[in-house]
Amino acid sequence: MEPLILAMSIFAMVGAISPGPVNLVATSTAANYGFMRASLFVLGASVAYSIVVFISGNLLNVLASWIPNIELAMQAAGSLFLLYLAKKIALSPYQKMGGVEQEKAPSLIHGAIMQCINPKAWLVAMSGISLYVVGQSELKSQLVLFTSISLVACFIGVSAWALLGHMIRGFLQSESKQKAFNRVTAALLVLSVASIWV
Repeated sequence: MEPLILAMSIFAMVGAISPGPVNLVATSTAANYGFMRASLFVLGASVAYSIVVFISGNLLNVLASWIPNIELAMQAAGSLFLLYLAKKIALSPYQKMGGVEQEKAPSLIHGAIMQCINPKAWLVAMSGISLYVVGQSELKSQLVLFTSISLVACFIGVSAWALLGHMIRGFLQSESKQKAFNRVTAALLVLSVASIWV
């Protein structure tokens, strides 16, 4: 069982730490609002991802014939939401770090919603389920194990991106640097959307 747990953990960490829309928003949130405020977004995204994994595991066999249609609908909805976020980030006005309006920061709910419509989350979850859960003798216990590992890995991975944002926060004290950072982050978000369709 231990080699399987190690394999699940490595897979889950690679999926969680790799660049993606949720990680970019976590970085931007921490850079603009601080790590503590970003931690709510991280928690929402992490819990939602574990739900995505659990749902994927329970429905993968039933939905096998529908996956192409579901994937396309999720890609479209996710892409529109991410492009909306990219626009908000790119056009956000300069804010002095001491006077940032905390209520404008993405919240726990935003993190959860974003993760639920994130095509990367569903694709990684379904890939992991098909590798480590489907075909195992104790399907339910393997699914709970993989879901738990995914929750921890997602929290660590997205937190790492938020920590990066917090670390560069001091660099963003000038208006020009903050606006440039927001535009680069928004452009990366747009590129992550484009990668879904390529």
